[in-house]
Amino acid sequence: MKPRISSSPEAGLNLFEVGVVLAVVMILAVVILPALQPSRKKRDPYFCVNNLKQVGLAYRVWSGDHGDIYPMALSVTNGGSMEMVATGNVVQTYMVMSNALGTPKVLFCPANAVWLAANGFSGLANSNVSYFINVDGTDTDPEIIISGDSSFELRGKPVNPGLLALWTNDPVAWSVKPHNRAGNLLFADGSVGSFTTRDLQNVLKQTERLAYALPAVTNRWAIP
Repeated sequence: MKPRISSSPEAGLNLFEVGVVLAVVMILAVVILPALQPSRKKRDPYFCVNNLKQVGLAYRVWSGDHGDIYPMALSVTNGGSMEMVATGNVVQTYMVMSNALGTPKVLFCPANAVWLAANGFSGLANSNVSYFINVDGTDTDPEIIISGDSSFELRGKPVNPGLLALWTNDPVAWSVKPHNRAGNLLFADGSVGSFTTRDLQNVLKQTERLAYALPAVTNRWAIP
């Protein structure tokens, strides 16, 4: 017996119907797939914190090779950046630690939509760096601030690149961008914390007992 073959037009999809199905699938893919992927805004906070942790690890590695001293406390003639960072030079310190950092991309917070990460240390500039440096940062106390996001305002105005000397009760605050009035701080023990402006001010008050640089100055920060 020969198999019966249906001649009904409903036996399968014709070329037009296949095209319609494919078009619908493509439209659904365009609409649904972006919603299933984490947005950049959701990823940015994680990557910023992770990058800052990598910077903290680089400090530890570098100091381990230099008598447990950070580059900010070691003279330029001995391979550190003490004289340079004291003038507000941020780039030189990170250049000194280039081997420990591995890549300059960890110096950049992806949430910053204006600046760009550097591809190599040879062309590293302030515009490739998101994190300030505590000029007097050491590992003698775990609560000492070593670095953090540089998006600050002082008396309502963005701080300029260079040396920022914070006096007792200075009204320093986080800027709106890139973290909406919040920011991250790296401490001497390698931990990274996210802080609101109120939290930041409380942390700065706690550091007063750790200050030893200048009378009435609680923190000296090199801002990129």
